[in-house]
Amino acid sequence: MLKRTVIGTSLAAVAVAGTVVWTVSSTSTATTASATRPGPGRVHARPLTDLATAAAAGQKVKGLPAAETEPFSLVGVTWNKPREELRGTVRLRTRDAKTGRWSGWRTLEPELADAPDQGGRGGTNGLWVGPSNGVDVRVTGQKGRTLPEGLRVDLIDPGASAATATPRAAGPAGGGTGMKLVAATTPLAGPVTAPKPAIVARAGWGADESLVKEAPEYDASVKAAFVHHTDTGNGYSCTESPSVIRSVFLYHVQSQGWNDIGYNFLVDKCGTIFEGRAGGADRPVHGAHTYGFNTDTTGIAVLGTYTAADDPTTPGVAPTKAALDGTAKIAAWKLGLTGVDPTAKTTLTSAAPNGTGGKYPYGEQVQFNTISGHRDGFATACPGAQLYSALPAVRTAAKQITVPALSATVTGATAAGGRYYTKSTATLNWTPADGATYTVSVDGATAATPAAGATSATVTLAPGTHSVQLNAAFADGTTSASPVFTIVADTTPPVISSQALSLRKGTVNSGAWPVSLTWKAADNGLLSSLKATSPAAKTFSTTTTQWSAVSKPGTTQTWTLAATDAAGNAGTSSLSRYTGGQTEGAARRTGTWGVSTTSSYLGGRGMYSKYRGASASWTFTGRTAGLIFKRASYLGAVYVYVDGVKIGTLDTRASSTAYRQLMWTRTWSGSGTHTIKIVVAGTSGRPMVGIDGLVYLR
Repeated sequence: MLKRTVIGTSLAAVAVAGTVVWTVSSTSTATTASATRPGPGRVHARPLTDLATAAAAGQKVKGLPAAETEPFSLVGVTWNKPREELRGTVRLRTRDAKTGRWSGWRTLEPELADAPDQGGRGGTNGLWVGPSNGVDVRVTGQKGRTLPEGLRVDLIDPGASAATATPRAAGPAGGGTGMKLVAATTPLAGPVTAPKPAIVARAGWGADESLVKEAPEYDASVKAAFVHHTDTGNGYSCTESPSVIRSVFLYHVQSQGWNDIGYNFLVDKCGTIFEGRAGGADRPVHGAHTYGFNTDTTGIAVLGTYTAADDPTTPGVAPTKAALDGTAKIAAWKLGLTGVDPTAKTTLTSAAPNGTGGKYPYGEQVQFNTISGHRDGFATACPGAQLYSALPAVRTAAKQITVPALSATVTGATAAGGRYYTKSTATLNWTPADGATYTVSVDGATAATPAAGATSATVTLAPGTHSVQLNAAFADGTTSASPVFTIVADTTPPVISSQALSLRKGTVNSGAWPVSLTWKAADNGLLSSLKATSPAAKTFSTTTTQWSAVSKPGTTQTWTLAATDAAGNAGTSSLSRYTGGQTEGAARRTGTWGVSTTSSYLGGRGMYSKYRGASASWTFTGRTAGLIFKRASYLGAVYVYVDGVKIGTLDTRASSTAYRQLMWTRTWSGSGTHTIKIVVAGTSGRPMVGIDGLVYLR
């Protein structure tokens, strides 16, 4: 959770995540006339203190007398412990920033139900009051009851976001989320799906992503949707919906200490649907909306207060048809992603630990409608009597826009990485329904119209990447479509280029000299296999570009690589190289050299010299060459010359003795005649060097 900084009881501004300002004060000299300010939102917190003069016998009262404040548009009261119940009443009034008039007294309801499974602060609902700059708060405890510790009033200024609330275009449902299909408790005729509605992304309502410090958590599925009201009041216009949502976001994150806004989706009175908690609208994001039943559910909150019209504390209004339609659309689509019928029932297990305010004992299995009200899972009035009574109509509307989920499989193409690959054709297969007609579309255009009763259709695809889909029209007039299959038609074989063979450092023996084969392998689609077929068989990963092998001396060998792509196209590449060598005795030498005979040398013979300036040189024709030395703790360095030019010093010292060591190599772009010479450096204390010849490839 985010840390808070409180400085004394005077005005203190502390930057949090570079965007939100916290203040805790008992007085204020703020004179800003408007609560809608450019830039990111702000949260100002004022502590509530004892109001002895307002207390009745046996009642505890805390509050903040009428005070001018920083600009705000949403207000709530919070306290330290998230599951502690405030037994009493919370009333406040606010001053309109434009007119300077004070509102009447309004009641805030303590909320324990909209909450994460753990952590945070306790709080009331947040009330949208519009641009304001003054507040007067009274929290009165029940007779004989103490009030929670850490009471404060949180004033939320949503700021002015540059984002525009533009809904995203509807797209195919599913989107490859990887969520498992969930069967509802009530038997269904089959899994269902629904079209994706337009959804305003988080950027569209101005979410400050820098405030979300923890990665989203994901459930295994979505079995039910819980409908809420935000209980923020109804005095907002639809153009203010993004500001209301930003305020709720800041109240949840900065005031109550949650990681993100609690709801997965929000719907305003005009029916606009907004993405809530981050993590992906089409993924099973774990929310903080129904304490005890946040797992495997989604939370949909309608902006506003929908309690009974005659509610004595917070009278509400009836939800608009647009709001109900929006709720039905998002519920149908979200449940359809996991194949859940919006009019079915499902069983969930209570996760609220006993004694923490949950409606059901921990571990109890409870049956719910797949579209339920918040009060079904927690002892709360949410989503308000008037919205709750409309839920049967929401279920019916959601059912009307669902259709049987259409499943299909692809054959005749290779599946890899979420795509299919073929040279030209692919076949879609399905189980036909009575009275249904089917078509197969390619890139949105009908490509095949199978006969009645057909179970498959084959389409021929031009080279390129295509979207292929099965479409069905049912006897009752409804239609459905399968997930979109991405199929790549590819007739181009893989290309293996830049193939080269060179000597590498290592131990040489009479039958095998260390070499390295390098290459580049590419395909315009997807490379699926890569292997060597000669002079030895070896299989590589498709990203491999080098093979440490051995070459047989005194012979010409062909090195062949073969690659195939996911569509079945094959490509090969070969090169031939002769492996040769010259012994130490074949070198032109100057100075004094001795001969050493032991089976540890190539051919049982090596040469050595301890005289500074003694040299040995070899002339050969090839494209890569290497020098073979004996290595030991008492051996020294040589100077190396290539074609008469000194290129460096090579020290043959080693901690342990080793023979036939290919220590130095040089490769040219093509085959040519070269001379390599070594000169004994006469290293102090270890002047001797031992040589065992030169090897080369051409």
